[in-house]
Amino acid sequence: MVIEYKTKSIEKVCTNAHEATKKHGIKMAEKIHQRIGEIEAAESVEMMIQFRIGRCHLLTGDRKQQYAVDLIHPYRLVFEKKGDEIQIVKIIEIVDYH
Repeated sequence: MVIEYKTKSIEKVCTNAHEATKKHGIKMAEKIHQRIGEIEAAESVEMMIQFRIGRCHLLTGDRKQQYAVDLIHPYRLVFEKKGDEIQIVKIIEIVDYH
């Protein structure tokens, strides 16, 4: 899938290991980059849900139409689908929404 980012700062964290480590620590940085790699490798969000990649799941309530994958508990990488034909995801944030 193709990945876009909501902000430049989230893009830096998701694409630069040093930035991710500085902001979230080494273990979280490793998990963030693992999940980004899994999203890039997947053919679709539906495939990620079907095969439970990163425990990908659709969110509800205020976050309707958004998806999340697990990072280090309780944090999640939240994204939304942008395309149907070509799968594009837009990374929104790294957050503990619980």
